[in-house]
Amino acid sequence: MTTPSNSDSATTATGTGPAAPAGAKKPSKKSRKREQQIRDIVAVFVLSVTAVLTAWCGFEASKWGGEMSIAFSQASSARIQAASADGEARSARQFDLSIYSQWVVATADGNEELAGYIQERFTPHFALAFDAWQEGGMVENGPFTVEEYVPPGTVEAAELSERADTKFAEALENNQRGDNYSLLTVLFALVLFLTAMSQRNIKAWIARTLLGLAVVVDIVGITVLLTFPIKI
Repeated sequence: MTTPSNSDSATTATGTGPAAPAGAKKPSKKSRKREQQIRDIVAVFVLSVTAVLTAWCGFEASKWGGEMSIAFSQASSARIQAASADGEARSARQFDLSIYSQWVVATADGNEELAGYIQERFTPHFALAFDAWQEGGMVENGPFTVEEYVPPGTVEAAELSERADTKFAEALENNQRGDNYSLLTVLFALVLFLTAMSQRNIKAWIARTLLGLAVVVDIVGITVLLTFPIKI
């Protein structure tokens, strides 16, 4: 029987076995520390960029909201002016109709002198339509139906009404732009949340997943942001 040596007896007594090579675990610790440092740098960068983008989106949402209010005000003003111009046109049409009615009565009674007297007092725009109506053989139902009859305020009313419609549509579009920027602030808030959670004392793979997801969402948000119009 072989008698164990003193060194073997010491090893058996302590139960440590053969000594591990010095520094075997140090590369693993350095790797984890380096990975943590990289995550910290990326997190700080993402947080900084996202904070700036969130502020920018809030600024743009406010600007487009102001543009929406201005466009709505302009549309309302144009609508009021259009109503005023249309009222002017209706008044002119009513006056022309009254004069024309007297001319019809005088003509029906055979009073040419009175008919001529009334005709001389036609308004310029109605006189133009009246002459065109007579030159056309008076086949239309009165001079009011010919295209030459354009009482004052008719053109202005149409133009102002069209302007009101355009400004109203512009206001709705500006409102949607402001909403789009507001929606992006929510998206960037999600990025901030994910990045902050990745800095918690959690497992490394969970931290990497949260930070990676934050970066992906941030890139998507920036890509969408680049397609939006800018208002300074």
